[in-house]
Amino acid sequence: MALSGLDVYKLLPKTNCKECGQPTCLAFAMKLAQKQADLSACPHISEQSKAALAAASAPPIRLVTVGTGDRKVEVGNETVLFRHDKTFFHKPGFFVRLKDTLPAAELESAVGKIKDYAIERVGITMRVDGIAIENASGDAAVFANAVGTALSRTDQPLVLIASAPAAMAAALEKAGSAAPLLYAATAENWKDLAALAKQYKASIAVRADNLQALAELVEQVKATGVEDIVLDPGVRDLHGSLVALTQLRRLALKSNFRLLGYPIITFPGEGAGSVQEETIGAAEHVAKYAGIIILDHFEPAIAYPLLTLRQNIYTDPQKPIQVSPGIYEMNAPKPDSPLLVTTNFSLTYFSVAGEVEGSGKPAWLLIVDSEGMSVLTSWAAGKFDAEKIAKSVKQFDVPSKINHKKIVIPGLVAGLSGELEEELPGWEIRVGPREAIDIPAYLKAWS
Repeated sequence: MALSGLDVYKLLPKTNCKECGQPTCLAFAMKLAQKQADLSACPHISEQSKAALAAASAPPIRLVTVGTGDRKVEVGNETVLFRHDKTFFHKPGFFVRLKDTLPAAELESAVGKIKDYAIERVGITMRVDGIAIENASGDAAVFANAVGTALSRTDQPLVLIASAPAAMAAALEKAGSAAPLLYAATAENWKDLAALAKQYKASIAVRADNLQALAELVEQVKATGVEDIVLDPGVRDLHGSLVALTQLRRLALKSNFRLLGYPIITFPGEGAGSVQEETIGAAEHVAKYAGIIILDHFEPAIAYPLLTLRQNIYTDPQKPIQVSPGIYEMNAPKPDSPLLVTTNFSLTYFSVAGEVEGSGKPAWLLIVDSEGMSVLTSWAAGKFDAEKIAKSVKQFDVPSKINHKKIVIPGLVAGLSGELEEELPGWEIRVGPREAIDIPAYLKAWS
């Protein structure tokens, strides 16, 4: 049972030293009880109290890592049901399922395409996270060879899908220390797969047809010493998935039911009648509440919207995406090229930069630190004004890069012209377009 804030407080040193970052031990206790603080932040807690509070301070959903190195996937450790309450932290991992019955050359080609696919949006590179290899052949040697082929082509994390322990063992010999996710432990094979997961320090997915059976199976797997567990509630249709995944999230967060406090794996393609339905299912699972999503089809037309949706949902709503302030070169500008200014809100920057680059006209782009706000929002908040613009001109030594004193401000803040003339004596303040789409035409008429 979860401890209340007062229960936690009784086990703290009660020194009110503030070294934990909270004004009092009681405030720290309340944060711990709500899973909003880390017990290690208290430097004076006794070992006895630390042991007693370990369960109370542990995240409601365990953090599970699949893979190693820079491409590893971390899922779980979520603390809220709704993104606007705080934020979601660990994006669900997209894996594409490939069967070991594919010819080696075809398998290698497919893995390469998945690995190399990347798109950039507002300065963030988005990719498919990994490969799931399925033992469709039923042959342990074929399965192991397919895993070896995949590993020779990519450093992405792997999900190994096999029900036969012998096939899983053969694949793990090839995978070595790659730390894959094993799918899946069931009532029939959990002892053998749990032993393999423990031996190879791999995470393991547990599958059952209802939540009670799932919790019982998790308890059995945990008893073997395996801690990194992923849940499959066994439902595949849209409505059933939504209900089951929401119940799992609520049980973990609201009821603090530890046996179901793990990330979830889903297979949207298995309940779909078409690629379009699979994409819809995957989108549902991104929002509610998958940790790992196994796709059966890979096409840019599928990956792009899903990656974009994931990025939108897993962006902290309280922290706007920003680019670094500074002076940016567009299309190899010269000293007589135009100087445009805008804010460091990523969407604003990439809208403006995209239009400037698309115009083919050289220009300098001065990015002012507006704390990640758009032009009108930052102007209204006093974060994008004449003083800030003038300060940026001096801070980034703009006069040393151009041989003129003309600066173009966004049309939406034309009212800043007079104030900016006072801040930049001798400069000509020009008012640019209100919309980014009109920038190319403006630059063509520049003189």
